[in-house]
Amino acid sequence: MAAESSKIDIKDLSRQHLADWLKDRGGRPFRTDQILRWVYLHQADRFDDMTNLAKPLRANLEAAFVNPRLQVENEAISQDGSRKLLFRLRDGLHIETVIIPEKDHFTLCISSQVGCRHGCRFCMTAKGGFLRNLSAGEIISQVRDVLHQVNAQGGMPLTNIVFMGMGEPLANYENVVQALETITNGNWGLKISTRRVTVSTAGLVPEMADLGRDTQVNLAVSLNAADDDTRNRLMPINRKYPIADLMAACRRYPLPPRRKITFEYILMKGVNDSTADAERLVKLLRPIRAKINLIPFNEHPGSDFKRPDPSRISRFQELLAEHHYTVMVRHSKGRDIGAACGQLRAKHELDD
Repeated sequence: MAAESSKIDIKDLSRQHLADWLKDRGGRPFRTDQILRWVYLHQADRFDDMTNLAKPLRANLEAAFVNPRLQVENEAISQDGSRKLLFRLRDGLHIETVIIPEKDHFTLCISSQVGCRHGCRFCMTAKGGFLRNLSAGEIISQVRDVLHQVNAQGGMPLTNIVFMGMGEPLANYENVVQALETITNGNWGLKISTRRVTVSTAGLVPEMADLGRDTQVNLAVSLNAADDDTRNRLMPINRKYPIADLMAACRRYPLPPRRKITFEYILMKGVNDSTADAERLVKLLRPIRAKINLIPFNEHPGSDFKRPDPSRISRFQELLAEHHYTVMVRHSKGRDIGAACGQLRAKHELDD
């Protein structure tokens, strides 16, 4: 067991790192993509199953690497079909991943950190503090494992990935970008289109510019208020990168044709759901190619916030639509299983 724990998860290696490893051992360059296709396209768990590789190479891979699946510690299934998985990592820590059924496909909501250090007041994950970043392989594994499961079951495909689970993706930038390369690569990777991958941020302005340069995935900004006073109270990150800086970064963001930045706005009763709040949001986003997801707050035990009345939610949406914004009300899936980020992990740790 000690020998196994000292080995590297092969999914933590970028394509270039694997190519360098092979080169150092006299391997031919084309073997790199062969190995990666076995891991990601063929979903092979054992190196000995990689039958178009020579036995000595398979033995070298076995000696150096492991290729584990994430361990499912708990699973909760909602009446609406959403499934939340609590994964146990190799060091005993836990992350959450949610499989969300849509009309004709599944969307997978994945985590990028164990916990989060940014302290948003409405977020359950933040209450548990920050423990560590996920490795690239741990991020990839959430997609690889669920994709394997969904494909085996048949039916609707898994086509969409959202980095909206536990953690701030842009605070784990290098590992997230490496994982994105594998998730979206159409030759040897998991073949998820960049048009169907969305990375959400609380507003890390410098890393937003990096993401626009290094990837072609969609950007979502967790905004939640259109004035600094309210956003400061809700999201401490706003004190470092206030709304003016955040909006300037959004205006500079290199959007591909016909794409827009998604602004996520969690509606909280008496906090940010007034007519005046909607009017401020209209003015704030006017210079940006934007669409808006309104998310009525998903109440959970111990929270100071409440969900607005349905009439208030509808009125807020109408005001935005009147100004020609694309606006959707995204009702939380899995409310009966505690699908807000961090709830299943918090319950598991409390039970322990």
